[in-house]
This record gives sequence, structure tokens and C-alpha cells, in this order.
Amino acid sequence: MAKQRVQAREAELGSRLSQAPRYELYGEAPLAIRRDVGELLYVLAMSRRACRVVEFGSSLGISTIFLAAAIRDGAGAGSLITTEMLPSKVQAAHRHLTEAGLEDLVELRAGDALHTLADLAEPVDLLFLDGRNDLYLPILRLVEPRLAPDALVAADLNTEDPDLLPYLEHVRDPDHGYFSIEIPLDAGVEISARLPTR
Repeated sequence: MAKQRVQAREAELGSRLSQAPRYELYGEAPLAIRRDVGELLYVLAMSRRACRVVEFGSSLGISTIFLAAAIRDGAGAGSLITTEMLPSKVQAAHRHLTEAGLEDLVELRAGDALHTLADLAEPVDLLFLDGRNDLYLPILRLVEPRLAPDALVAADLNTEDPDLLPYLEHVRDPDHGYFSIEIPLDAGVEISARLPTR
């Protein structure tokens, strides 16, 4: 339904909407990952034995549950900080995490991620980007100084979204310190490994 609203508005305007009005039209609609993407996140966090995970865009908390379960099952200790702009989605995510018995591992922060993620103190083992596509690169740059030397960054992609190009160009250029590959699940998931500094 939300995608139909966006498509109708773009047809009316005769051009593609930028991210801010696009997300306004999405409104309260759930923007959740598919199960196979969640399972990929779980495997990545488990294999990395991630203790500190940061997520940009929890929506209803589906991806948050996969990531928090991996912390519980893998490292045995750790935490996940996730951020979401809409208070109603924060409440829904909290409810879902409580139902899954994972709320003690997750700190839900409501508001603009450029502010809510500005005070990260500990090295981040895994960063998952799943919010507004035009904010992927600014969020990565915000968190980058706090990434562990061998951190992983996963980004949920949207098909042919020009707002993703600056982010993809950044992580696919080895000069920026990553080795990156796209995994063909759903519309794609970009997995980027932080390269050791030379």
C-alpha cells in the first residue's frame, strides 16, 4: 500500500521523489526485511561473534530480533543499539523484542540517527544500515571512527535507487578501507568488511 502511494505520487509529478517525501508517504507502513536477509544477518553476527552491534532503522524490530538473537547465541554477552525515527515503530519494536525475550540486549533510541548514534563509545563489530538510503553514507561516516578493525557493515539495498550510489561507491573503493560484495537476497544486501590498516 505504501509503495503504491509513492508510485502514484511519482506518476503525478512525473519524476522520482527524494528520500524525505518518500518516507513521509511510507508513514507507519512496516518496512521489514525478508526472513532470508534476517538469517544472513544472524549468520554474519554469529560468525563474527559480534558483541557490539549498531542498527540504523529498526522499523518494527524484525532485523533487530535476528541481530539480538545472534548476540545472545554467539558472543553470550553484548548489546545492540538501534534507532528509529517514528515513536510508534519504536513502541512496536520494543513490544516485539519483549515477546522474543531479547529486550535486555537492545537499546532502542528514538529520533534522527545522525543524533541518536553520535555518542557511541565502544568499538562496533557490526553495523546494519536499513533506514533512509540517502543517509547510509552519512551514518557510516558517523560510525566509522568507532568500527572495530575487522568490523562488518551490512546494508539493505533497494533496486536501482540512485540515493544508494554514493554509499556503494564509497564501500566498493578499497581506498576507503573496505572489501565489499553484494549478496543477491531480496533487492540485494551489500556486505562490507573493514580492511586492516596498512
